Amino acid sequence: MQSMYFTEEHHLFRESLKDFLKKEVVPHIEKWEDEGIIERFIWEKFGEMGYFGLAVPEADGGLGLDMFYTVILLEELQKINSGGFAAAIWAHAYLAMTHLNKNGNPDQKKAYLTPSINGEMIGCLGVSEPFGGSDVAAMRTTAIKKGDTYVVNGSKTFITNGVYGDYIILAAKTDPAAGNKGISILIVDLKSEGVSANKLNKLGWRASDTAELAFDNVIVPAQNLMGEEGKGFTFIMEAFALERLIMGINGHARAEYALEYALQYMSERETFGKPINQYQALRHRIADLHADMDMCKQYNYSIAYRLDKGDYVVREATISKLKSTKMADEVAHECLQFLGGYGYIEDYPMARLLRDSRLGPIGGGTSEILREIIAKIVIDKKEYKAPSDS
Repeated sequence: MQSMYFTEEHHLFRESLKDFLKKEVVPHIEKWEDEGIIERFIWEKFGEMGYFGLAVPEADGGLGLDMFYTVILLEELQKINSGGFAAAIWAHAYLAMTHLNKNGNPDQKKAYLTPSINGEMIGCLGVSEPFGGSDVAAMRTTAIKKGDTYVVNGSKTFITNGVYGDYIILAAKTDPAAGNKGISILIVDLKSEGVSANKLNKLGWRASDTAELAFDNVIVPAQNLMGEEGKGFTFIMEAFALERLIMGINGHARAEYALEYALQYMSERETFGKPINQYQALRHRIADLHADMDMCKQYNYSIAYRLDKGDYVVREATISKLKSTKMADEVAHECLQFLGGYGYIEDYPMARLLRDSRLGPIGGGTSEILREIIAKIVIDKKEYKAPSDS
């Protein structure tokens, strides 16, 4: 089908990626879901294929491709039905690596970005804490300068790749008295003395490792500070738009997969002498769900296009995540119902998809927080500006 966003090169990339995932990833998904560990070899294969470098400039060893290659990667990762595997990949490439890509100096890029592109190192992002998730300014983790090092104390939670990863892009207060102006970003090796990880037992996303991390007098070289002290809050806010749009794209792709599977099942399942896709009540519900999915998809594409052009789309990305993840939850719930008893059986994909989908309205900023951000923009006329404009 013709698209205003996807070129022939995009379509060829999608087909190649689908083939790669089918051959190299899908055969291992059940094992990784059962064990909660994604084996390291697949990271290196992703690196060999260049998938971690899609959005990284060529000057830094990436491919320097437009945003719609990332859209394709996100969409196809959702359609192998392992939200945990997908999360591990995009948390590495678009949470950790985004900070290295945009804010890392040449030495930091050489030490962490290059091996991340190659799949030799796995990164994660540490912002949320046990006593405060979306309230970034209230974080308690500190990084106090001592000579040519920082001493880090505190904790982070809900950290994807936090157990088996190699480094964390860590938000901490270098000036605890300065509020959000005292937050800085440091790169911390997870093998450092004083770092401990507790693996969390989750409802879904079971293939990925999600950690609560503790930092007890962890010594971090001063050269691992990203940018200047006190710039961390700005870096975090800037990256939130991309993270929210990613989760919005995940939502529409997950819903599209659920509908495709349900439609195939309904075409084959017969009751009273006819396929169940011929019952008007079910047909009309499918029509509504498809319409909701497609509206979110087209909206998300338009925001991806604007983000690719350099627009600061904090409002739009917030709307993307709010609406797309809610829609995906509803689609997963309804599609499980379409399968009847088989929807409740783990041998069919819908049970896992329902569990995985439930994190959408929670992670990366809860729907309640997102509504308040939108309300501030719409009602209070608050303006969110790009860091260079503020």
